[in-house]
This record gives sequence, structure tokens and C-alpha cells, in this order.
Amino acid sequence: MTDTTPAVVDDETWSVTRTVRIDAPRSAVWAALTTPELISQWFGQRTEFDRIAVGGTGHFSFDGYGDNPAVIVEHQPESAFGYRWGTKDEPIRDDNSTLVRFTLDDEGDATLLAVVETGFGLLAGGDDHRRTHLHEHREGWDSELDELVALLAASPSRSA
Repeated sequence: MTDTTPAVVDDETWSVTRTVRIDAPRSAVWAALTTPELISQWFGQRTEFDRIAVGGTGHFSFDGYGDNPAVIVEHQPESAFGYRWGTKDEPIRDDNSTLVRFTLDDEGDATLLAVVETGFGLLAGGDDHRRTHLHEHREGWDSELDELVALLAASPSRSA
């Protein structure tokens, strides 16, 4: 059974966490997290990277928000994937970006996928601005990961 419990905000650590149980093998979940053509089906409208490896750079495009630059900081096949992403049209810095880290674990025939986004406490603009982004991203992870779950549920490769 797929479990899509909502994301949780931790105001003390300025982080968002969400864990979902997906009725798909780890390999299918990994592919959906790391293949630009598949990412674009659940996260934004277009994803481009020069390479899917640590140091790879690219962007995620969202209608109405533009291109958000990203750099891959962690790539452990079928285990962990992380990137830092920032404000559109600006180089990535600590005060304009957050760190997203996905981890994958087996749970029977399913995959337990956790996402943790951190770094909101370092964003420029003061606590109200940071808190707004923190809660917007919580809502975003709810909707985006629900789209990922739906994509994998409809995929014929989920039994791969």
C-alpha cells in the first residue's frame, strides 16, 4: 500500500521532511529521481542537467517561477541523491539556496522514500521571509511527491 503522509516543518531546524512509501521497486524510484525526462513528469515542467553526478549543474523549470539553478551534491545509486537549488537567474549561494536530500530504502516489495530540505535558516531576508519559503516548500513537497507516487503507480516498469 502506498503511504503519502504529508510533509512536516521543523521550525527549530528550518527544515521540511516527508517520507512516502511507494509501491514500486527502488530502481524505478531512483530512475524517477535522477532521469531529467522523468523528473519533468513530476517535479516542475522541465529539468536539465549537464550530467547526473556530483558536481553536475542544471536547473528545474516551474511555470510562473522560471528556471531554478541546481548543483548535484550527492549521488549514491539507488540509495541517496542530493542537490542544492536556488533562486532563478542567480548563482547558487548559501543565502539563496536550500539543500534537498532524498534517501531510498526497501520496505518489502515497496520503496520508502524520504526527502529532507534544509538551509531555510540561512536564506537572506529575515525570519518572516524564511518561514514563508519553508511553508511554501512543505506544500510543494506534498504536491510534487504525490505526483511522483502517481507517476510510478501508472508506470509499467514499477514491477521491474
